[in-house]
Amino acid sequence: MTSDKAAPPGVDTTRPSIARVYDYYLGGKDNFAVDREAAQMAMQVTPDGPEAGRACRAFLRRSVRYLAAEAGIRQFLDLGSGLPTRGNVHEIAHQVDPDARVVYVDNDPMALAHGRALLADARTTTVVGADVRQPDELLAEMRDRKLIDFDQPVGLLLLAILHHLHDDDDPAGVARRLIDALPSGSYLAISHFYDPGAAQPEVSAKARAVEKVFNETLGTGRWRTRDDILGFFGDLELVPPGLVPLAEWHPDGEEDTRQTATYHTIVGGVARKA
Repeated sequence: MTSDKAAPPGVDTTRPSIARVYDYYLGGKDNFAVDREAAQMAMQVTPDGPEAGRACRAFLRRSVRYLAAEAGIRQFLDLGSGLPTRGNVHEIAHQVDPDARVVYVDNDPMALAHGRALLADARTTTVVGADVRQPDELLAEMRDRKLIDFDQPVGLLLLAILHHLHDDDDPAGVARRLIDALPSGSYLAISHFYDPGAAQPEVSAKARAVEKVFNETLGTGRWRTRDDILGFFGDLELVPPGLVPLAEWHPDGEEDTRQTATYHTIVGGVARKA
């Protein structure tokens, strides 16, 4: 995108947005100069940023396909869903069952505007404006509007969102509250920025460097340890192969993201609630 079009109402184009930076990495057009500048600064440390974005999207597709086709999940709650792009959750789920219900949740005005326009005539898919940092309010809205049936298994997607919660936002507490609301047979999918620490010191140094850039430009972004990320799953049972680099979770050979610098700094996993 070489020129910026008019922004939807409520969109601040003077500050970078997580959703729009991700859109830029995916080759989208719903981003502005300030977003591209933030993305390019991060790419000075990890130049495979776009490949990392595609790896995140590919993990979303594989995990949703697994939940719908193999685990039998028929309702999905996608928190921090971001801007619509190819291979949305509802598109993957509906390949298995056209009646599968999908609720997208975000607090970015541009993501909400584009999502609602895309899904204006959708029968089984809804876009809701809410903040994941307020899980009780979010869950209450799901129940009050009967968007999710918490008597039936749910596929809860926390993909590339918990690492944008600061430590004082209590991401572990947020995840715990959401998990507690899920009925037996539900699943949780998480992808998260990862700092391997002393096990891979060079990779860890890059993780800390790009974390610094993210916080200086976006004001957010935490590369956490393996124990930190595993803690977000609580006592749920991880589906093999567990918490691994994104490309290693149920690879299907459909996409080659060619991650290099970021391969070991983003991990994902899926777990089941007994």
